[in-house]
Amino acid sequence: MSEPAAKVAAHELGVPLDLDDGPGVVRTLLGSEPANVRYHHYRDLEQAIASGSYRHDGMAVCPCSGGTLGRIATGASTNLIERAADVCLKERRRLVLVPRETPLSLIHIQNMLTLTQAGAVILPASPGFYAQNDSVERLVDFIVSRVLDVLGVENDLMRRYGEPARRRHPEE
Repeated sequence: MSEPAAKVAAHELGVPLDLDDGPGVVRTLLGSEPANVRYHHYRDLEQAIASGSYRHDGMAVCPCSGGTLGRIATGASTNLIERAADVCLKERRRLVLVPRETPLSLIHIQNMLTLTQAGAVILPASPGFYAQNDSVERLVDFIVSRVLDVLGVENDLMRRYGEPARRRHPEE
């Protein structure tokens, strides 16, 4: 999570985060510290994920600002997020970018084209309403599910097209 993302989380979600307290960030966002989650400070370019020799299956940048999108598109990495995304492209690994901006300028669209041609998947946060998402949480789940699908991660966060409606949330 970048510093601007932390500011957005504080402003839009009312969730203040101290990016220097990695375990605190993970606990605040996920409610616990899962064993399979590692926190890396966005300024720490010495992390293994900044290297092509680090093995992984892919990465998502969600949300992805226009500035981050542009820096990834030009290979002008200024932080760990952008460098790790650049590594995904050069190593031909899955990279999913969920643009935050709307409306889009021609520059944004050209950067998306460049990234798509380089192998990234541009996945706008545009939920499908066929899933009968009746809450903000379900709209978010829809997008998260699509991101996970592209990354090859099994999930049941959304009702898929053609499936009967099902109850997912305990309060239903």
